[in-house]
Amino acid sequence: MDTKRNTGKETKKMVKNEMDLRFDARSENEAFARVAVAGFVSVLNPTLEEIEDVKTAVSEAVTNAVIHGYKEQGGTIEISCVLEKDLLKMEITDQGCGIENVEQAMEPMFTTGDAEERAGLGFAVMQSFMDKVKVSSTPGRGTRVTLTKRLDARA
Repeated sequence: MDTKRNTGKETKKMVKNEMDLRFDARSENEAFARVAVAGFVSVLNPTLEEIEDVKTAVSEAVTNAVIHGYKEQGGTIEISCVLEKDLLKMEITDQGCGIENVEQAMEPMFTTGDAEERAGLGFAVMQSFMDKVKVSSTPGRGTRVTLTKRLDARA
């Protein structure tokens, strides 16, 4: 990592920063994931809207892993974040049941959960708040959601 220390008068110039998280796939850990990623990107001094966009996308990805990937039966979720200049790249990974048809799963209103409780908008929400959303999955082995967003770096 190539940085200048911020002593109050100097401007921090970050080239690359990385973070990895691993936590239990429990609904109550969704809030932890949101806050952890928001704290990580805060070094770029993002706008409130950018922070909320990132938090919402992370929330949707983690919730999908808990509810659909692990069917609320537990497991592990990993989040890997990389900041390069003003570009945030996040990977949210589970080793759950996987997705048989990723293209279908990404269609708005599609859900494998209870249609009365789930709107099927998780991936659509992620796409609306991020610049790029990529989903790779293998049935029986898990899913990786890659989220990319360019932030207005004002740090």
